[in-house]
Amino acid sequence: MEFWGLVGLGFLLGVKHATEPDHVIAVSTIAAESRSLRRASLAGVYWGVGHTLTLLVVGTVLLAVRGQIPEKWSLSLEFLVGIMLVALGINALNFRTRRVHSHVHWHGVLRHTHFHEHPNGRTDDHRHLHIELSYIKAGLVGVVHGLAGSAAMALLAASTAETIWQGMLYIVVFGAGTVLGMGVCTTAVGLPFALTADRRASLNRALGMAAGALSVVYGAYYIYHLGVSEGLFRLWLEA
Repeated sequence: MEFWGLVGLGFLLGVKHATEPDHVIAVSTIAAESRSLRRASLAGVYWGVGHTLTLLVVGTVLLAVRGQIPEKWSLSLEFLVGIMLVALGINALNFRTRRVHSHVHWHGVLRHTHFHEHPNGRTDDHRHLHIELSYIKAGLVGVVHGLAGSAAMALLAASTAETIWQGMLYIVVFGAGTVLGMGVCTTAVGLPFALTADRRASLNRALGMAAGALSVVYGAYYIYHLGVSEGLFRLWLEA
C-alpha cells in the first residue's frame, strides 16, 4: 500500500515536472507556430510521450544494472538542453521573420505600413507536412529533456521500488503525469497564439518573437549556469 501511495504521488510529481521553466519555454516555441489550439495541445502531448519513452528506456537500464550516470555525463546532457533552447529560440525568431512581413504603401502623399502573413505558396499537403514535422520536433524535444532527467528519475524510481517492474511502473505513471501537465501547459500557452493567428497578425508576430527571445535568453543562462556554477567546464578540462 505504501508503494501504491508513492506511485500516486509520482503522477502528481509528473504533472509538476512538466511545468518546469525549461520544459514550458521549449514547447512554447513550438506552440507559437501553431494556428489552432488543438495543434498546440498536441505538441505538448507529443513532448510528453517522447519524454516518457526516454525515461522508461534509460531508467530501466539503470535500474537493471543498479548503475548511475557519471556527474560529467549528467551535466553534459543538461548542457544539451541549454543548446536546444537557444536553437529553438533562434528557429522561432526566423520563423516569424519569414512568415510575417511589413509592407509600405503610398496613397498620394500618405504612407501606410501594415503587416501580413505570406503562405509561401503552400498547398494543403505542405501545411499537413509542416504540422506533422512540428509534432515530431516536439517529440524530439521531449526526448532530449528525458535524457537530461533520466539519472534523477532512475534514482527516484529506485528509492521507491523494490523490483525493476515496480520501478518501470513508477516511471510510466510519472510519465503519464508529465503528458497531462504539458498538454495543459501548451494549451494555455497556445491560446493567445490561436486567438491572434488570423486577425491580429502583428500581435501574433510580437508574441512569437517574444517566445523565441525568451528561449534564447533562458538557454544562454542555462548554459552559463551549468558551465560555470555547476562546474561542467572544469570537469571537461580535467578529462
